[in-house]
Amino acid sequence: MAEVLAPFGGVYASHLRDEGDHILAALDETFAIGRAGQAPVVVSHHKLIGPRNHGRSVQTLAHIRAAMASQPIALDCYPYCAGSTILRKDRIAMSSRIRITQSQPHPECAGQDLDAIATRWGVSQEAAADRLQPAGAIYFLMDEADVRRVLAFERTMIGSDGLPHDAIPHPRLWGTFPRVLGHYCREVGLFALEEAVHKMTGLTARHFRLPGRGVLRPGAFADVTVFDAQQIADRATWEAPTRPAQGIHSVIVNGQLAWQAGQATGQRNGRVVRLTDTALVPPSQS
Repeated sequence: MAEVLAPFGGVYASHLRDEGDHILAALDETFAIGRAGQAPVVVSHHKLIGPRNHGRSVQTLAHIRAAMASQPIALDCYPYCAGSTILRKDRIAMSSRIRITQSQPHPECAGQDLDAIATRWGVSQEAAADRLQPAGAIYFLMDEADVRRVLAFERTMIGSDGLPHDAIPHPRLWGTFPRVLGHYCREVGLFALEEAVHKMTGLTARHFRLPGRGVLRPGAFADVTVFDAQQIADRATWEAPTRPAQGIHSVIVNGQLAWQAGQATGQRNGRVVRLTDTALVPPSQS
């Protein structure tokens, strides 16, 4: 399927087959698909899962860097030690904690830990997972040092990922970008403010070939977030994951105010950006 991308300038963005013990083989598979399709590769949400793989980002980033010498590769990540997807029993053993985000047969369990649910029901976590299906979950299975190492890698884009319709979703939907700017940039000093902003904007626009996006210059699209670098911080938590960030003054989308004074303005000026839509190229570049 990747072979149809090249004529359209497409990008092969991949969720790896394995992010645990066999991650190097999964990376090689992803790179091979990109080469076969003659398409740039994006390793989506790069991470190492499970205690046995904690610390291996040193190895995977070196592997990615070596592959970058022979083909176009990028990667993204989010600034949390927990991921979220559908409820999967194979994640139970490798997770230090599992938090249910939604359950169709048991909606009252959203926001509760799987082990607490299992204890209350008097069953194993695996049996509880079966009873909760279909369901979603947050898995605490990454290491902070790996998260920081991947974030700091010069080719890493920042992305939020997420399942917005879960009853109690992952806080990354509301907290990713202010968390990077406030915690990892200002408090931890992982990188300079300019680099943090570039990882969220210009670097992403370049890798996904979006002309006129991700830059502040005459003729570009006016997509602008105005924030206080000394105050910006994520306020979304595991218990209150949709809490808005602090320190954001206003957000402009395609030249229209979308957020100001702590609330949405009601302006819906966003648009789908397609590589083949020449109408979305700034006049100065068309």
